[in-house]
Amino acid sequence: MKCKVALIVLLGAFGFTTAVMGQTYPERPVKLIVPYAPGGSADITARMISEDWGKALGQSMIVENRAGAGGNAGVDAVAKSKPDGYTIGIHTLSLAVNPALYPKMPFDTLKDLAPIGMVASSQHVLVVNPKVPAKDLKELLALLKKNPGKMTYASAGNGSTMHIAPELFKATSNTFITHIPYRGGGPALSDTAGGQVDMSFPVASAAAQFVQSGMLRGIGVTGTKRSPLMPNIPTLAEAGLPAYSFETWFIVFAPTGTPPSVIDKLNGTLNAALGNATLKARMTKEGFDPIPSTPAQARQRLEKEIPLWARLIKERGITSD
Repeated sequence: MKCKVALIVLLGAFGFTTAVMGQTYPERPVKLIVPYAPGGSADITARMISEDWGKALGQSMIVENRAGAGGNAGVDAVAKSKPDGYTIGIHTLSLAVNPALYPKMPFDTLKDLAPIGMVASSQHVLVVNPKVPAKDLKELLALLKKNPGKMTYASAGNGSTMHIAPELFKATSNTFITHIPYRGGGPALSDTAGGQVDMSFPVASAAAQFVQSGMLRGIGVTGTKRSPLMPNIPTLAEAGLPAYSFETWFIVFAPTGTPPSVIDKLNGTLNAALGNATLKARMTKEGFDPIPSTPAQARQRLEKEIPLWARLIKERGITSD
């Protein structure tokens, strides 16, 4: 009986402590870990939201880059940090891709991470070097089917979204294009413009200036609607591939065990920041669509997409090497 009473008292004390923590949190700056080098889409997203999110939270938010292992190193640092809301992370669609891509993950995505919320989505765009004799998707598909395996596409590396997007394209269009992996999206895009490779699938914000200058030809954007950065370029679905759709998304998370009151406070202030008209306009200008959500909705997205991308990775024989 005494043990039972002690347990009830202990649980009550824990509940009281977490409730108080939610009321006083945050008492110092919050660290937002980006698991990639500076300059990529996750880094750009983190730096765009950090100021407004910090203001809504009442503390400064410090963005820290921890690159390595396809984003796994930075996420692992979050997963193994103290679950007090002072170390959180941001990741891309690759958070759902990596469990199938890497045989030995240092963390369990669904068990070791507590989603805070979705942040935004961003389209990719299929671009070709101007020397490629195809002006639209119909002509490109004809060229690909006439020359299976002879044409090439560049990616930011094995398992990157610039790799997953074209592999989904290949599966949907029943074409064969040879993959040329690079160390990052910048070099991949530059070599597409330089003619070392025929095509690539960069994020729309990175490709816009190349397309506008004529250094690359835009064939189609990958999402369900046209990009405001390149409104004259149709979606690939519009252009003749109705079954194709691909978007990168961004999610923020804390280590499992973070008090629900802290998660709720982070989520509420994040959504408040995403609703700020100035931030929304800036994100739209950069090619990002804000997508506020609850923590539960963010978790549901992970749960839905992990098996989806695992199936594609297995079918296409995609590896992290």
